[in-house]
Amino acid sequence: MRKTSTRLLRLLSLLQTRSDWTGRALAERLGVSERTIRNDVTKLRELGYPVHAVPGVAGGYRLGSGAAMPPLLLDDEEAVAVAVSLRTAAGGSVTGIEETALRALTKLEQVLPARLRPRVGALHTFTVSADGRGPTVDGSVLAAIAAACRDRRRLRFDYRRHGGECDVREVEPYRLVHIGRRWYLLAWDVGRGDWRTFRVDRIEPRVPDGPRFTPRRLPEEDVVAYVSRGVDAVLFRHRARVTVHAPAHAIAGWMPAAVMVEAEDERTCVVYAGADTPHLLAAHIMMLAARLVPMGATFRVDEPPELVKALRDLSTLALDATAR
Repeated sequence: MRKTSTRLLRLLSLLQTRSDWTGRALAERLGVSERTIRNDVTKLRELGYPVHAVPGVAGGYRLGSGAAMPPLLLDDEEAVAVAVSLRTAAGGSVTGIEETALRALTKLEQVLPARLRPRVGALHTFTVSADGRGPTVDGSVLAAIAAACRDRRRLRFDYRRHGGECDVREVEPYRLVHIGRRWYLLAWDVGRGDWRTFRVDRIEPRVPDGPRFTPRRLPEEDVVAYVSRGVDAVLFRHRARVTVHAPAHAIAGWMPAAVMVEAEDERTCVVYAGADTPHLLAAHIMMLAARLVPMGATFRVDEPPELVKALRDLSTLALDATAR
């Protein structure tokens, strides 16, 4: 009986790994006959698992979605990953799921094999999370926006701007983007006739949803990069665009967090930097120059004009220091 139960669990695990299995393939994986596979499938159905027969010459089986969620069979790495994810969700930026995540984590830890508990416990004990006092969003708001993106329905919502004033916006929603501890909505603003990025924690949806819309082409294939640049433009008063005659991989990852590097071709890239003052912005560019000097590469400042003056000020200061 124990051998049969173990085989049923292995069969269920295989059915969860991919959509379709032939009876012969399952029999070979489990080392039994196809008749045994048919009998085991019948037992799984009696236990409530929706195992469907796949028509066709080869035939086979598929695990469908049932009215109740069947137990998931996870390998060691999957179990650890789920435990860590649930712990992160319990203290994350989405409100309304903390208690649910903790309940699920408690259930998971109760059934974790003894060999995995030290790994999960060590991750929890020796991992320090950043202060969670940042803005949070309601999970139901995220779900409503995601549903509107999926169904291609317009959204109407009250939007609280940085100064505290509110206005009503009507948009065609396209993507939810998570950057840092904030959630953003990329949408086509119907009233403004242009693409806009909205902070989700400032959105209060109105019901019901609007009519369906015909999808537009996204403003950029890399949505995360597009939204990140828009966010940076708001966070920093001064922005720079610099063309660098060097490959992106030569400087990417070396620049500060406020700097974004995009490849134009194999030998050229564009650097976007932000800062609160022109001279701080110039300092970012000087760090770029320090990286380029050993490479013998050059760069050109495309914008803004005030950055040119700030760079000249720093250059003059450096020349005076060396003259003395």
